[in-house]
Order: sequence, then C-alpha cells, then structure tokens
Amino acid sequence: MSIIRKLAAAVVVILLAVSSTGAVMAQTKIDPEVAKTLTLKAAALVKEQGVDALRPIFQTSPDWKYADIYVSVIDYKGVWLVYPVRPAGEGKSVFEVKDPDGRLIVQEIIKVAQDKGEGWVEYRWLNPVSSKIEPKATYVKNVPERNVVVYVGVYK
Repeated sequence: MSIIRKLAAAVVVILLAVSSTGAVMAQTKIDPEVAKTLTLKAAALVKEQGVDALRPIFQTSPDWKYADIYVSVIDYKGVWLVYPVRPAGEGKSVFEVKDPDGRLIVQEIIKVAQDKGEGWVEYRWLNPVSSKIEPKATYVKNVPERNVVVYVGVYK
C-alpha cells in the first residue's frame, strides 16, 4: 500500500472513531493535505510521462481514485483530459461550467494555476459518494511543460 493510501486510511480510521456521544460519524472527511500531496505527485508524473500514459492509471488505480478522491487533468482551454468520475466527459470543454453559486470554477482553477503555479480553489460541487452538492477545496498545480492543470479536491 502506498504512503498516500496509508495516510488516507489513517485519516478515515480517526474520523470513524466513536464521538463523545458514542455515535459513529456518518461520513468521513479526508484531510486536505491528502489532496495537496496527490496533486503534487500526479503533476510530477504528468510532467514526466504525459497525460495519455497516465489516464488509465488515474481512472482506475486505487492509489489515485478512492472514496471521493480522484485526479483530474484539464488543459488551458478548459477541456477535461482526465475526469475519473465521468470518463465520457473527457475531451469536452467545461470552460464555462459554473458551480451552484454561479462561479466559473474551471476558469478559476486555470487562473490560480497559471497565475500562482499552484494553490487552493474553493467552491461547491456534486460529491460522487453522497450524491449531494457540498463545499469542496481543490488543490491545483500548473504543469506548463504539458499545458495542463492537475487537481485533486476534498469535500469539507
């Protein structure tokens, strides 16, 4: 088991601990540092190997896709290159996609990556595990050598 999966498993175990009322928490939350670590690791691999070589790994490997964690890759025009939640959406432009509050989140993700190199973007999005719109914090990393942005988010 990779160090990242071990870290995520430890977080889940802690979050499943019995609360002071004796009830088990209904939904686990993954530490945002897991998203940041996965993003940076995935971005380094994309820089080295390219998106096409990694697409099947990011889509299916339990080191990269588990619970509500998954690696996404988008180009600077807002075209999804890797989107494990809905692979059929890959190759489609989502540049104009808004969150439920009307924020142009794809444009914001690209802007943060290009302006700062990396950083956090917060918005609301559909959690594929709970099927509910929830607050999400996403860590983004620019990979200028490949003209893409790699990102991983966690639901709050």
